[in-house]
Amino acid sequence: MSEVRSPTLRRRELAARLRALRLERGLTVDQVAEQLLCSPSKVSRMETGQRGATLRDVRDLCGIYGLTDPAQVEYLMGLVREAKQQAWWQSYDLDYYATYVGLEQAAVTLCYYQSTIVPGLLQTERYARAMHEGSMPSEFTAERAGELIEVRIRRQQVLNREPPLELRVVLDEAVLHRVVGGPDVMTEQLSHFSAIAKQPNVTLQVIPFSAGAHPAMENMFTEPIPTCL
Repeated sequence: MSEVRSPTLRRRELAARLRALRLERGLTVDQVAEQLLCSPSKVSRMETGQRGATLRDVRDLCGIYGLTDPAQVEYLMGLVREAKQQAWWQSYDLDYYATYVGLEQAAVTLCYYQSTIVPGLLQTERYARAMHEGSMPSEFTAERAGELIEVRIRRQQVLNREPPLELRVVLDEAVLHRVVGGPDVMTEQLSHFSAIAKQPNVTLQVIPFSAGAHPAMENMFTEPIPTCL
């Protein structure tokens, strides 16, 4: 299986590896910052992925940590380059949500539980539009709403890529009965469920009303499992 690449995931992997190298050498953030001639906050942000490290940063950190294996150094340099690549979702100005989309695009498996609405990866365009029309902040323009709907639909490409995302979805039966956008929209959405559930990489299950109370009734969760961290 080929590995799915994502700048978001590469930045996080780089951050984790830099932190691990520092801890292996028994150095504090302040000690590294003193040798790197920068602030401790810069080192901390590089180790949490909040700030992207430059090639020069990584070169100097390899020197500080005594990392001399050319293959390991080049791997870290490669992570820097990949973390700086422009992904399709980065042009939509998604702010904090961009991190989630980046991790979703890199995931090999995604587990959803929803008690009220259809998960984004399973929504039809008309359902997504109705959702946005019902919940979009008043200050959002029609153009901005269109962009966010486009993002939601483009995210679904993970289900048809090679290799495809393995999607496991559990819905409360209430999701099927909540009429979003009117009967025509819901008919289309339910037909989409029927079609997509036939894909070998999609597992769709429904908790019926007859099940009564259950622990997840008032909750929802999404668990993306990436290629690596």
